[in-house]
Amino acid sequence: MNNYVIYGAGGHAKVVGDALLSDGNKIYTFIDNNKTGDYLSIQLNKNLSNLDFQYKSIIAIGDNAVRKKLSLSLQTRFGTVKHSSALVSDSVLVGEGSMVLHQSVVQIGSSVGKHVIINTKASIDHDCFIDNFVHIAPGSVLCGNVKVGEGTLIGAGSTIIPNIKIGKWCTIGAGSVIIKDIPDYAVVVGNPGRIIKYNQHG
Repeated sequence: MNNYVIYGAGGHAKVVGDALLSDGNKIYTFIDNNKTGDYLSIQLNKNLSNLDFQYKSIIAIGDNAVRKKLSLSLQTRFGTVKHSSALVSDSVLVGEGSMVLHQSVVQIGSSVGKHVIINTKASIDHDCFIDNFVHIAPGSVLCGNVKVGEGTLIGAGSTIIPNIKIGKWCTIGAGSVIIKDIPDYAVVVGNPGRIIKYNQHG
């Protein structure tokens, strides 16, 4: 059991808090500079810098770029989150600050980087590589040997066929089906997925 500080107090933080509690952890506080009062019956704080190292921390913010920026600015010990219903192979390496949420699956041989979100009922099959600050949205399916670059968002309900490489800071629209490699910064939608524009930066 660990005692956690959660950065963020939006909807995603609520899900992350529930996942932590399901696995027998405690939540010391939520930190959010834009909110005051209580959140999930826990007192909100704006700054906890003098106490950070007494607790493990998690950045429960869905925006990949914001999560990266905040992770680089904080002096704290990051933990990991795994909901009690998630199925993660014992062989899988999950980086610090990452979240494997409700009923998601990560299969043998896969690797999950730092500050990654594997969201509700996402399925990561064997030998996938998920780089840092990626968000795999609810219901997405990554077949075997898929590689996803830093900061990429795989939208809800997307399907990535086996042996595909997706670049860094891409956006894969909800429900897309990806059947060929995707270059860095591409925004992709549809079935089959097609590039409609490029993100300006990560």
